[in-house]
Amino acid sequence: MKKMTAQEINWTLYDVGNSAFILLVSTIIPIYFKNLAADAGLSLSDSTAYWGYALSISTLAVAVLGPVLGTLADTNGYKKPLFASFLLLGVLGCGALALKLDWLAFLAVFAAARIGFSGSLIFYDSMLNDITTDERMDNVSSQGYAWGYIGSCVPFMLSLGFILSAEKLGMTAAAATMIAFAVTAVWWLAFSVPLLRSYRQTCFVDVPDRPVARSFRRIAEAGRDMKRNRRILLFLLAFFFYIDGVYTIIEMATVYGKDVGITDNAMLLALLLTQVVAFPFALLFGRMSRRFEPGRLILLCIVGYFAISLFALQLDRAWEFWLLAVSVAVFQGAIQALSRSYYAKIIPKEKSSEYFGFFDIFGKGAALMGTTVMGLSTQLSGSSRTGVAVIALMFAVGFALFRRADQPGMNRSEPPAALNGERAGDLES
Repeated sequence: MKKMTAQEINWTLYDVGNSAFILLVSTIIPIYFKNLAADAGLSLSDSTAYWGYALSISTLAVAVLGPVLGTLADTNGYKKPLFASFLLLGVLGCGALALKLDWLAFLAVFAAARIGFSGSLIFYDSMLNDITTDERMDNVSSQGYAWGYIGSCVPFMLSLGFILSAEKLGMTAAAATMIAFAVTAVWWLAFSVPLLRSYRQTCFVDVPDRPVARSFRRIAEAGRDMKRNRRILLFLLAFFFYIDGVYTIIEMATVYGKDVGITDNAMLLALLLTQVVAFPFALLFGRMSRRFEPGRLILLCIVGYFAISLFALQLDRAWEFWLLAVSVAVFQGAIQALSRSYYAKIIPKEKSSEYFGFFDIFGKGAALMGTTVMGLSTQLSGSSRTGVAVIALMFAVGFALFRRADQPGMNRSEPPAALNGERAGDLES
């Protein structure tokens, strides 16, 4: 494998930037919100439920907008401005969390920031087809997740230093946490600049007039295309189920840990370890994809996550949370990176954003279901473990569907010429 190109490096750097926000979402933000809600008199189960609802609402917003925006982004010259707009919404929202807000306003601003983050990923993921080749795609996608994990540790450790040393610095823990939000926003923006400056859209559809109106028509056409290509449709169904569990574990880990009695510091340090461990394993799976079929590696990751969710059912001690965090780290980057590149290789390149809009619907729809189930089951049963049991079943269903989608005899519709190595822009020039 040759060294990464400048475009591949700049694309990877955005993972370094946005991963800092994701680490914040899975660690400091929910802990800060739980403490904010507790000070306002909310019970543990109610605050966990409201957190799940906020995740669900922001997920639903992006899932609804995803296909329209993705289709529009495939139009020549549209992808970069749309990406920049959602990036700006995410960064400004993250920075606004540093303001003094009550628990409800905090949730609203957080939801807006998360919409910006998730929306930017529709365009970012689809850029894979513009910045690299099919042969390099698994490795480049894995590099993005790997460097995102290790790079996000830098602002996180800086933020954690402020929080743990708040008293010595003469400030409250809440004030130190607000500084952490501002630090993360600056980091995210700084590592987005190289991609914004260098990215050029090479896979596109030329729509000379009424691009917005035509985007709706193209959504319907894409839906019909996916019905004919059973491999894409089955993959998306499988992805819906197994990524449901992945996203729910990532986003609900800290509130679940707090509910079963794990201390804030223990959770923060365990989740920092997750980022460090995830770095080499994401690179390892990227290298393994050169030797083993990526589909087989995805199945291995699903089995690993199923075992993790079963273990989480009896979690009630700090050392178990640490073991859970390390186990998640082994598979977390691999299953996301390989799923992204696997999908990018089986879709038409000139319609990559359009198809990644559907990818986002299935992914975010799964996250919507997972966090909603987690919230409702926790509130109704009074225990977070009920939701975890349901998540384990999702991995089992995802495994069965993906195994069918990845079979050699699966019907694969003949892709457009752009999928056979030609750039759509070249075809239309």
